[in-house]
Amino acid sequence: MAKRGPKTVGVSYRLGLTPGVFMESLVKVADNSGATLAKVIGVPHYKAVWRRIPGAAVGDIVIVSIRAGKPELRKQVMRAIVIRQRRPYRRPDGSWIAFEDNAVVIITPEGEPKGTEIRGPLAKEAAERWPKLSAMASIIV
Repeated sequence: MAKRGPKTVGVSYRLGLTPGVFMESLVKVADNSGATLAKVIGVPHYKAVWRRIPGAAVGDIVIVSIRAGKPELRKQVMRAIVIRQRRPYRRPDGSWIAFEDNAVVIITPEGEPKGTEIRGPLAKEAAERWPKLSAMASIIV
C-alpha cells in the first residue's frame, strides 16, 4: 500500500534542462587535456525508462570513451562534464540558447578538471554548477 501524507519535493539532478547529448553521441573535447573527440557511453544518475535512450544536459556528468587525441589517452574511459549542446534549451528568464557543437570537459575521478583551459564558450548553467570550470573559461554565455 502506498504511503500517505504530503509528497516531498526534492531537487532534481538535471535542473529541468532539455537533454541534448545522448548515448553513443560523438562530442568534442573542449579542454587541453590531450583528447579531441569522445563518445558518450553512459549517463550516471539517469532514471531509466524502457527503450528510452539516456541523455544529459549542460552541466551534467557523462561517461565517455576517448576516440581521438594523444595515443596514451585513446580508448580510455573517463568522466566528463557537458559544457555545450546543440539542442536548444530554455533559460529561466525565457530566452532560448543553443550552441554550434556538443562539447565536454574531461574530469578526474575526484571531480577536478584534467586540463587547464577551455576552448570556446562555456554555458552559464555549467559555470554556476562547476565553479572550477568558470575559472578556466575565457567566455561564459
